[in-house]
Amino acid sequence: LRCSCGVGGGLVPSGGSLRLSCAASGITLKDYSVGWFRQAPGKEREGISYISISDGSTYYADSVKGRFTISSDNAKKTVYLQMNNLRPEDTAVYYCAAVGGSTRYTQAAFDDGIMDYWGKGTQVTVSS
Repeated sequence: LRCSCGVGGGLVPSGGSLRLSCAASGITLKDYSVGWFRQAPGKEREGISYISISDGSTYYADSVKGRFTISSDNAKKTVYLQMNNLRPEDTAVYYCAAVGGSTRYTQAAFDDGIMDYWGKGTQVTVSS
């Protein structure tokens, strides 16, 4: 998986927006759920959102609900994370990851961070 920031790079002022992209290669995207995790310095990794490609169902952690939106473009085999109203506490390295199998087990896999594939992290910095 390739994880990258959208236009504007990885530095944004508080209240700003950024879009992360996760391009899948080598896997059939519809067979997977793709999620985003983040890890801030000195903190544990946090799973913030995922989308199950097969049925479009989504999940958001409370910390990002209402501000972040996950979506997929199956033709481009890409999953996006639109991040709005960014806060300094959103500063972290963001990772995309994918897990296959039945969507019945996606939440558990996501909660435990047991994913099949991980993208390279990308730094998001929100200045106050």
